[in-house]
Amino acid sequence: MLKINLYKNKVAGSESYGKVYGRIETANVMTLEELAEHMSDHNSPYSKGVIKGILTDMVHCIQEQMLNGIPVKLDDLAIFTPSVKSKPADSVEKYDLASHIRQVKMTARATGSMRQAVFSKNARLGYTSLAQRVKAGELILSSTKGEYIEGTGTSGEPTVNP
Repeated sequence: MLKINLYKNKVAGSESYGKVYGRIETANVMTLEELAEHMSDHNSPYSKGVIKGILTDMVHCIQEQMLNGIPVKLDDLAIFTPSVKSKPADSVEKYDLASHIRQVKMTARATGSMRQAVFSKNARLGYTSLAQRVKAGELILSSTKGEYIEGTGTSGEPTVNP
């Protein structure tokens, strides 16, 4: 389930000032080793080590292909494509790779069951425990950082809880 936290826009002058938005609260990033262990726990005949080795090789091979200008598609996940950020030049003659290419990067475009429409349809949503307390009136939404005001401290001022 995707847990949604609530945030209030506090940007003065913004058209959406004071509006409340929901954002997904994510957990820690899963490492390649943790993913391999997770996959091996799905009744796989392969050990975590074998799966990790295959995934590690896959990552290196995808990078190798992209550095050769070849996009790589993993069905039902994404197409990984090399891309660049480029500064403009006044003319073709003045364009120089060393000074006009600012960054080489990778883009990933969802495919198959990970496409936005399919992924969105399959997503289950729920509020975080803090957002539930805001909805119930137990806490007051305070800032864009997901801080909440709860009761008062010893000085009589509201206590802000991140």
